[in-house]
Amino acid sequence: MQQVKQILDTRLANPGDTMPVTGHLDEKGYSLGGHDFVLPDGIDYDLVLTNAGEGILATGMLKAHVEGTCDRCLGKAEFDVAGEVDEYYLFKAPAEPMADDEDDDVDFALVGDDSTIDLTDALSSALLMETPFVVLCREDCKGLCPVCGANLNEVDCGHAAQIEAEREQDRLDASPFAALRNLDLGDDE
Repeated sequence: MQQVKQILDTRLANPGDTMPVTGHLDEKGYSLGGHDFVLPDGIDYDLVLTNAGEGILATGMLKAHVEGTCDRCLGKAEFDVAGEVDEYYLFKAPAEPMADDEDDDVDFALVGDDSTIDLTDALSSALLMETPFVVLCREDCKGLCPVCGANLNEVDCGHAAQIEAEREQDRLDASPFAALRNLDLGDDE
């Protein structure tokens, strides 16, 4: 992701001061877990920077329209991402390193010597956290036929019924009562 730096100015000089920050990134795409995603409209963000005394708190939202490949049918999949941005930037590093038994959720970055904060990691994290692990073109995607590879959303090749019939026959054959199927009870009258 392209680097996003924000210069801190006098609007954030005192604790409690806030400053709105909005922007657009012409990011083309990203990768996650073996998936490649395209961002046709880039990324929009709307944040509020707050002087929290010991640092700057950046909170807000990130929005993007994402295109990828469906995990079931390998067709085009599209979805919208709306991620929450929440990052803390300390003015100076803590004097003592944090002990391992302290809260593991404490996460921060540092305000740069040039009075800037780098929003890149915060925006990237928000985007990645809201990207689904399983990407589908639609919730009820039927996927590909395991026999002929046809897209079952577009055509019914007939193999699904054949496979289901074979599974049902296998289930009946595995039944403990299958041996009784051909039993002659002598009810011929």
